[in-house]
Amino acid sequence: MKLFSFFIIIFLSIIDCFSQNIPVPRNYSVIESVLGDLDKDGVDELVVAYNTKSNEDEIREGVPRELIIYKKLNNKWTIWQKSMQALSGSSDGGPMGDPFGQISIEKGILKIYHEGGGSWKWNHTDKYRFDGKNFRLIGYESYSGMLCEHWEGVDFNLVTGKINFTKEFERCTNEGQNQEIYKRENETFFKKGIVITLQNRSAKDIVIVSPKYRHEIYLATTLD
Repeated sequence: MKLFSFFIIIFLSIIDCFSQNIPVPRNYSVIESVLGDLDKDGVDELVVAYNTKSNEDEIREGVPRELIIYKKLNNKWTIWQKSMQALSGSSDGGPMGDPFGQISIEKGILKIYHEGGGSWKWNHTDKYRFDGKNFRLIGYESYSGMLCEHWEGVDFNLVTGKINFTKEFERCTNEGQNQEIYKRENETFFKKGIVITLQNRSAKDIVIVSPKYRHEIYLATTLD
């Protein structure tokens, strides 16, 4: 079902791109596109997620992806910003395969969602806001864990530095049919001074250790 939905998204996105007369880079293929006002000038920008290859076999095996943001100048879409680090590769979702979830624009905020894993599952959402020069990461949310083991949730506001971290320990009975949360750890703390942009999103690993429970929080692009 997920694979079928993925190809439907590709098909609809390609139709949308052609209707928008997007100058698709040579040998690239469109994953998804979205319109929205990102710089609050009253005019929509166009954000497109691309595979850097168009061959389906290569995409399944794994190719890098690029995010390009276009502005319309003289009635033509012109590249405004782009990043090779904002999107995970096409096979970076672990056993689940393609990690791409969606891109969206809400109240001027660009959101990028990924998910993946196998028995250990994960998802995360990056939130970017244009600061007049760059698209800066202002929010990061993630949820990961394994059935009958534990689940961790992170909500990080990079503007204020506030981090809400939760961990629920789970046990299962009746061969996993019934799940029970037997322990919870909640922690709120601050970590300021982390600056991440659309262009350097995965330039290095960032690890934050919570002060109370000493949990490690990874601001990585993938968690496979």
